[in-house]
Amino acid sequence: MKRLHAVGLIFAGTLLIGATADDPAERLSDPVREARARALFREVRCLVCQNESIDDSEADLAEDLRKVVRAQVAAGRSDAEIKHYLTDRYGEFVLLKPPFSPGNAILWLTPFAIVFGGGAILLLRARKPPPTPPLSPEEEAALAALNVTGHGEAGQGSAA
Repeated sequence: MKRLHAVGLIFAGTLLIGATADDPAERLSDPVREARARALFREVRCLVCQNESIDDSEADLAEDLRKVVRAQVAAGRSDAEIKHYLTDRYGEFVLLKPPFSPGNAILWLTPFAIVFGGGAILLLRARKPPPTPPLSPEEEAALAALNVTGHGEAGQGSAA
């Protein structure tokens, strides 16, 4: 039982090492700066995978972006400066959570505008009955004949 447990731990350890496979030569020597770079990795989108951060992606471009971020951190730039550098080079799409700005306001607000507009149209249509077209002279004559005939029958039925 102990042997099976040890084999399981070795297997799990091997998987964990593979999951965090980073070239140790690429890592920053200062653990604080490396931790800062890793935090930034989780905020930057892999432009190949698009729904993964560069921390999770195995794409070559993600590896290149990790090198760029590490170089920027090593150069002493702030997180905001690094993000600004990346957005200047790749656009706001490179950030997993782009800031709200006039440039992307349409993307953020369009779904809400569509839902609000659709709801407003439904409310207006529900309040106002559809317009009825005017009757033609033939229809008016037929209606008048029905009213005279119908009124006379109703009068006879109530008298009895």
